[in-house]
Amino acid sequence: MTDPLELAAIDSLFTEEERDIRDTVRKFAAEQIRPHIAEWFAAGELPARELARECGKLGLLGMHLEGYGCAGTGAVAYGLACFELESADSGVRSLVSVQGSLAMYAIRTFGSEEQRQRWLPAMAAGEAIGCFGLTEPDAGSDPGAMRTSARRDGGDWILNGEKMWITNAAIADVAVVWARTDEGIRGFVVPMDTPGVSTLPVGHKLSLRASVTSALVLQDVRLPGDAIMPEAIGLRAPLKCLGEARLGIVFGSLGAGYDCLRAAIDYAGSREAFGKPISGFQLTQEKLTEMTRGLVNGMLLAVHVGRLREAGKATPAQVSLAKLNNCETAISIARTARTILGANGVTLEYPVLRHANNLEAVITYEGTSEVHKLVVGQALTGQAAFR
Repeated sequence: MTDPLELAAIDSLFTEEERDIRDTVRKFAAEQIRPHIAEWFAAGELPARELARECGKLGLLGMHLEGYGCAGTGAVAYGLACFELESADSGVRSLVSVQGSLAMYAIRTFGSEEQRQRWLPAMAAGEAIGCFGLTEPDAGSDPGAMRTSARRDGGDWILNGEKMWITNAAIADVAVVWARTDEGIRGFVVPMDTPGVSTLPVGHKLSLRASVTSALVLQDVRLPGDAIMPEAIGLRAPLKCLGEARLGIVFGSLGAGYDCLRAAIDYAGSREAFGKPISGFQLTQEKLTEMTRGLVNGMLLAVHVGRLREAGKATPAQVSLAKLNNCETAISIARTARTILGANGVTLEYPVLRHANNLEAVITYEGTSEVHKLVVGQALTGQAAFR
């Protein structure tokens, strides 16, 4: 039997170093995540700090950033790491991508040298955890409508507001928080032990259960003047961070789809009905073929956009198109794989419905499918249809 991705010789698109990174992360996932992930998902918990330290040892945190203890790999290598992590579970990939592509990227790109020196080496090692406070209860797809405010008080800043759906917040040491000021939207580096900072867990989740998700509450939080990130000016700054994180999702979502497809192929080969394996039936083979077609097309698109990112040529519309396509492809694969597994597909003995549930969140965060369609639509027509 042929691996689905090898029908298009996908491995030939990667360098030896990229394949080595992928294989290292695959081994890490096989040994430290897969044996426990169903239990973590069922319990709604994740040993995030322990996993972060292990990821730090492997150089996965902020791996595509330069300096400050970061590995400085290319975009495709980072994408392959996300692919392997998310093939185990989306929650684990979220831990890594929020740390590296949102919190660390923001500090690296917009922060002061003092902020970089204080936080980035510890974050790269997994000894400090970061979160990214942009989304609010009433400001999701329209972050410009945020209500969190920051006002000057002498040489200090006073922050008030609430952020919602913040990955890593309850275990974080530092938060990158975006707030409205008299100068417009600005970004702040907020140590989580600052008086007035608190978190509230988001309970009863049916998606990303193996992930730490919280509300981040800021009540008269007093920060020194140098807590502001000097280059984080205007809404373009947090949106640039989101664009950085989306590339990990472009690859990662396909990892979830790939795991579902492999599970369906294995199950179909061993499950018998009417006297033979169900993999020998035409309708089953049609499903497997369609899932493979979507996976291969999505992977080719992911690698292409990754190479464009490495060359400094990827546009926001291209990344939006890839995120839209690959998330929709992955969740379609997960749902189709579930039909092949029948009733067994709804249990945690197999990964497909866990992945499908997770992907319901993945198609929403870092830009919903609807928002990405509008980004692509604007590129095609020259007309903004957001309002």
